[in-house]
Amino acid sequence: MTNSERKRLNGEAEEEEEEEDEDDNLNGGLEAWERSYADDRSWEALQEDESGFLRPIDNSAFYHAQYRRRLRDRSLAATTARIQKGLIRYLYIVIDLSRAAAEMDFRPSRMAVVAKQVEAFVREFFDQNPLSQIGLVTVKDGVANCLTDLGGSPESHIKALMGKLGCSGDSSLQNALDLVQGLLSQIPSYGHREVMILYSALSTCDPGDIMETIQKCKESKIRCSIIGLSAEMFICKHLCQDTGGSYSVALDESHFKELIMEHAPPPPAIAEFAIANLIKMGFPQRAGEGSISICSCHKEVKVGVGYTCPRCKARVCELPSDCRICGLQLVSSPHLARSRSTCFGCQQSLLSSGNKPGLCVACPKCKKHFCLECDIYIHESLHNCPGCESLRHSNPIVANEG
Repeated sequence: MTNSERKRLNGEAEEEEEEEDEDDNLNGGLEAWERSYADDRSWEALQEDESGFLRPIDNSAFYHAQYRRRLRDRSLAATTARIQKGLIRYLYIVIDLSRAAAEMDFRPSRMAVVAKQVEAFVREFFDQNPLSQIGLVTVKDGVANCLTDLGGSPESHIKALMGKLGCSGDSSLQNALDLVQGLLSQIPSYGHREVMILYSALSTCDPGDIMETIQKCKESKIRCSIIGLSAEMFICKHLCQDTGGSYSVALDESHFKELIMEHAPPPPAIAEFAIANLIKMGFPQRAGEGSISICSCHKEVKVGVGYTCPRCKARVCELPSDCRICGLQLVSSPHLARSRSTCFGCQQSLLSSGNKPGLCVACPKCKKHFCLECDIYIHESLHNCPGCESLRHSNPIVANEG
């Protein structure tokens, strides 16, 4: 090697070292995984009080998102005031656990984010739909498996999901739809059949014609909705359009949470299901603390746990559920009251009062004013107007005094 070649190589090496030093200076000498956290700078949100304890993190962005959601819900309620909603929903959540769910564009992975948000959604769903039931289906290795049957216990669904997390193989949209269609075809006519698919893959490995499966779902009156974690797919959009569902693609974790929570409130009822029907329901009694009986759900002997069916006297573990012996739908009166409150809600209207700064809400019945934070708490937790309840309890006293 000549001297000129050695000088040229040495010069190129020095230039590369200078470029690396410049990059390190720009990035503060941080590694790639450190820069991802440095961009967030989440530690700057922590503050100390006078005693040296950490103050609560500023949740202004969270509250602003709540305000926007509340304002959007009120505007939608004004335009769809006379639309009937489903009281009893049967929803299957299809979770894509193919190899695409192991991608790390959602931190720490798509699978972890989906599991976390499904847990939150299940709890919120049963809070807003006490009479409804949920089932879980997973798709991996091109096969769809029913993880949990339809039921009303959020803890059993969450426990089953957390114990079966794992990604492998391809995803099959047709196999998932075939399985769910066969399970939902047994639902009574008064039930609202829904499927929510959390899809991570960019393709589907199907054994046959998926268009025929989509037609079967349409004929069975199954509303299919999909939330994608990658790019938009034509077949997913076509499925949602044909069955009356919604299709959206999540941009990040917060957007994914917002999209999945939009499916918690009862959707508008399909025209064929909007006809009024009488439904037989049983209100079981809670078993005594020392009573011993065999649970019809798990075929096990249990002590002091469960409820007794009023028709066949069978024991069930949880409410709401269907009696495994006589098929009677078992509910409790609080579940029925909360379902009505969720479907009809508190009829409050947004207005700006002259002597109060900012937006507030006023109940048209009792004329009481509430701030937006109280309005969110009333509609998402209480489901009853405190002003109307206070007047209702004070009226008998006034009548007695008169």
